[in-house]
Amino acid sequence: MSQTYNIYCDESCHLENDKQKAMILGAVWCPIEKTKEISKRIREIKEKHGMKKQFEIKWTKVSDSKLAFYLDVVDYFFDNDDLHFRCLVVPDKQKLNHTLHNQSHDEWYYKIYFDMLKVILNPESRYKVYLDIKDTKGGEKIKKLREILCHSMYDFKHEIIESAQLVRSEEIELIQVCDLLIGAMSYFYRELKDNEGKVKIIERIKERSGYGLEKSTLYKEEKFNVFIWKASEL
Repeated sequence: MSQTYNIYCDESCHLENDKQKAMILGAVWCPIEKTKEISKRIREIKEKHGMKKQFEIKWTKVSDSKLAFYLDVVDYFFDNDDLHFRCLVVPDKQKLNHTLHNQSHDEWYYKIYFDMLKVILNPESRYKVYLDIKDTKGGEKIKKLREILCHSMYDFKHEIIESAQLVRSEEIELIQVCDLLIGAMSYFYRELKDNEGKVKIIERIKERSGYGLEKSTLYKEEKFNVFIWKASEL
């Protein structure tokens, strides 16, 4: 039987006119049968640091007082062989020229979302995709994304991409881990350094991944996969 994976997706600074330089799309994935065990372990890490199980891991909440907790979460990600991460980085949205390529920002968004996910997807496996709810357009977005993924993989019977649905990040630990990792990448690519705790988390990610984060990793990197998208490649 084919293996089924859950893919948890999140994004940072993805809007066209949000005045943020860098944009990140990211995903954390693992075998479906491992999700309960992983979520349970993350809740145990929360309790170890005196937090409620319901505490939501978020990059925006990182502070010096919670640094040890967030470092433990990062270490758990790297220590667990069932957890994987991939992100697509657009270093400078100012270089986008949608008019030149006869497309809208939304059309381009779906193209690069597929670029981010295509390395993860294997036609011999099955996938359930989860996307964090961001706004009222989420339902339309997730439907469109599934259509594009299925079409691109010739999955006309929707057998490879079994489902795609919106979830609330406060309820799903693995979406929270994705938020933390793409938050770190966004902070790094926006060249921010005002939060010492966040800087230390980025340093731990560099140390554990073995990458400096400023370059794309090898295409087949399975643990911490980074793709730096360039406007000329559109």
